[in-house]
Amino acid sequence: MSDQQQLQMVVAEVQNARQQVAALASQIKEIELTLEAIGSHPEDKALHQQRGAVLIEVTDRDALVTELTDTLTRMNQALEMIKAREAELIEAYESLKKSIEE
Repeated sequence: MSDQQQLQMVVAEVQNARQQVAALASQIKEIELTLEAIGSHPEDKALHQQRGAVLIEVTDRDALVTELTDTLTRMNQALEMIKAREAELIEAYESLKKSIEE
């Protein structure tokens, strides 16, 4: 495989990593906003959660918060891994670009 082809593959992988970062960041923000909304929602009022096309009343608010917090933690870990991979790919891109220019 030529350096040019490798460069194109790395560029595609960087673009893919950036799309994954954007998607995860969006999902993380949504969960954070959900947790804030739950926190400000009066305890004596019903809380509902969407499951597929159905809206279900939440009977255990603490379990929901725990589930969302755990999901948020895992998503943040995944985001950090993808960002690290993106940095590696950018480094590979720079190296390949330099070797092509020489």
